[in-house]
Amino acid sequence: MSQTRGRYDFYIGLLLAMSSSIFIGGSFILKKKGLLRLARKGSMRAGQGGHAYLKEWLWWAGLLSMGAGEVANFAAYAFAPATLVTPLGALSVLVSAILSSFFLNEKLNLHGKIGCLLSILGSTVMVIHAPQEEEVETLNEMSHKLGDPGFVVFATLIVIVSLILIFVVGPRHGQTNILVYITICSVIGALSVSCVKGLGIAIKELLAGKPVLKHPLFWILLLSLIVCVSTQINYLNRALDIFNTSIVTPIYYVIFTTSVLTCSAILFKEWQHMAADDIIGTFSGFLTIIVGIFLLHAFKDVNFTLANLPLSLRKDDRAANGTLLSTYDCFNHDEESSACLGETQSTESLSARRNGSLSAF
Repeated sequence: MSQTRGRYDFYIGLLLAMSSSIFIGGSFILKKKGLLRLARKGSMRAGQGGHAYLKEWLWWAGLLSMGAGEVANFAAYAFAPATLVTPLGALSVLVSAILSSFFLNEKLNLHGKIGCLLSILGSTVMVIHAPQEEEVETLNEMSHKLGDPGFVVFATLIVIVSLILIFVVGPRHGQTNILVYITICSVIGALSVSCVKGLGIAIKELLAGKPVLKHPLFWILLLSLIVCVSTQINYLNRALDIFNTSIVTPIYYVIFTTSVLTCSAILFKEWQHMAADDIIGTFSGFLTIIVGIFLLHAFKDVNFTLANLPLSLRKDDRAANGTLLSTYDCFNHDEESSACLGETQSTESLSARRNGSLSAF
């Protein structure tokens, strides 16, 4: 019965995590559509300090969609392992990219399509090999977990590292090194996920009619969550303000997810009873998602499609086979004649210089 209930909770958490990604990914599209509509009307844009978007129903729909996604994500931690829920957050990026190509006319290049496919494959592999965490049903059990020496040492190290980065490293290198602010909000994010997990258990107890509000741990977790989330938002916004979003997003995802996986493994002992193939599958799925997110973000401004591929191959062939092939292509492709002529002349000049010919000069 307990095993059946565990699988039931797992699938509920999986469904909530996936629905959260859909809601959050769609919220960006709705907000963007609302802001674009205001721009067409001539209203002062949000980037210029305008607040006309508060009168736009599409923007409010996006805000509500994001709220629903965050609620679903919060609830998912109460049912499924954090090792599963956190990596699946990458699907919101995928959903946003796909919907943007349909509703915002933003082109999704070949790298982006491959990145989306890899993210889906990686998420599928992680779901198949997801670990089962130790059952924690009450706040009393959660308090024992939080008091475990291994987690206490881990949490202490996170706090010490964060304080050093905030007060020592940040003022000196935060404006130039992208890892400083991202590391702060990522490692603190591991503690915030633990707080969310504990609060999820508390809410389940509250719905069962237990006096959760009288338990000191509930208020400790709530206060800790507020502090952690506020710090995360602050330093993530600093990183986004200084550095390119296409670089910040994948780096933040990798460090944050790695921190959460480490914290969850220490707190809930998720890896103790896993088979070797499940461990390899989980890491393989995670790495596949990382590669997919990288391709989706790092090359999003590169105009490269399947239609460009034959042309790129022809250029590679010309470079590999030398001037003779370039000259042949010049006679067979009128649209590339001027470019080919330049390539031919430069190649001949280079050959002459290598051979010591005075005509090259």
